[in-house]
Amino acid sequence: MTVKTRFAPSPTGYLHVGGARTALYSWLYAQNQGGEFVLRIEDTDLERNSKEAVDAILEGMQWMGLEWNEGPYFQSERFERYDEMVEKLLAEDKAYRCYASKELLDEIRAEQEANKEMPRYDAKHPKIVAANKAAKEGDDCVIRFRNPIEGSVVFEDQIRGTIEISNEQLDDLIIRRTDGAPTYNFVVVVDDWDMGITHVVRGEDHINNTPRQINIYKALGAPVPTFAHCAMILGDDGAKLSKRHGAVSVMQYRDEGYLPNALNNYLVRLGWSHGDQEIFSQQEMIDLFSLENISKSASAFNTEKLLWLNNHYIKTSEPEYVAKYLKWHTDQQGFSTENGPLINEVITLVGERCNTLIELAEQIRYFYEDFTQFEAGAAKKHLRGVAKQPLMLALEKVESLSDWTDESIKQNVIMVVCEELEIGMGKIGMPLRVAVTGGGQSPSVDSVMRLLGKERVISRIRMALRFIEEREASL
Repeated sequence: MTVKTRFAPSPTGYLHVGGARTALYSWLYAQNQGGEFVLRIEDTDLERNSKEAVDAILEGMQWMGLEWNEGPYFQSERFERYDEMVEKLLAEDKAYRCYASKELLDEIRAEQEANKEMPRYDAKHPKIVAANKAAKEGDDCVIRFRNPIEGSVVFEDQIRGTIEISNEQLDDLIIRRTDGAPTYNFVVVVDDWDMGITHVVRGEDHINNTPRQINIYKALGAPVPTFAHCAMILGDDGAKLSKRHGAVSVMQYRDEGYLPNALNNYLVRLGWSHGDQEIFSQQEMIDLFSLENISKSASAFNTEKLLWLNNHYIKTSEPEYVAKYLKWHTDQQGFSTENGPLINEVITLVGERCNTLIELAEQIRYFYEDFTQFEAGAAKKHLRGVAKQPLMLALEKVESLSDWTDESIKQNVIMVVCEELEIGMGKIGMPLRVAVTGGGQSPSVDSVMRLLGKERVISRIRMALRFIEEREASL
């Protein structure tokens, strides 16, 4: 048997974190088992669906690197198939037409609540029986599934173990509305059957749907998939994750400067574990993943831990990988990395200092774009009259330097200035850093100068000297 999983979001909004984790788990299990992963868009709610939401879901999946083997399938394109299956159940007396109005059902529900009874649809209720008898051909009706009235539904959840629900607790759910639209619990069964889905990984909010769906699988003569219901994700404060906790859309994490591998690594550990291991390559996730090791307990989202992971991936990933996702942020900040040093070398030098790609883009800008002003605080502290002589000598040494390497810049510019003027490293290192970067924070200044190139370094030291002269003249 080929394992086949699916991710089936509704296009009523963005791809949220909970859905992204479900998609990741489904994808990983299929990869682990050498199976296939299906993407299905559950868009039967035509009023609430939007093309923008579909695009957002596809964009989120692609950004995460969760490639699907089949799809995307759209339920809105399969209504004929659902109608065919409804007619099959009607013909076999496994479904029936119900003419009871919404108002009548509301009235019955109010009576049940007043009598301290569990509100539910009861096909044998005298008022419903009367409504069905009085109906004429052509009257509005829904189609209801004839749920078994005896026995129980028992299934082995891969996360939660044995779950048993008595059929007495399940009523005859609607499978087609009065407007002809099929309902969720029915169409997912038909889809899973038609698409050969063997394993369904989804949120615990679907546990109540599963017994109903299992009865429909059996009524249709379809194989019943294996189910795994994941616990919810909570915010840092223990409440259900929501917009007020910050970024909950996958693409918002892209916008805030996270790498896909960092988010995937974080999400896989948000409910699944392999010993005490925290960091997993994509291949390790695939090789080690199992449904049985998913926790039954809810997981709390910890933004600080995600930031730590993101910093790790920026520092340790191949620079080509980081550069691929960094480009979106440099574009957003309005500069290009074409006019300057190789981006891979800059990432290697600067990356370890950054928690996000936004920070990385901000901290590499001076490599590619000349500035006209120095950071005020850094200039006030380090571009003073006392720095004039060290910078002038450094400029002289740079202009005559032929071996443009880190070591040569350090020994033949910085160290020589210290020796000739008999000053400490800070007296030249900091003014030089502010001069060539525009600010007071950067990696090793000799490495920065090497990547900037001799021409840019000379131009910027001269600009710093003019700044000092103008400052002195204004005093």
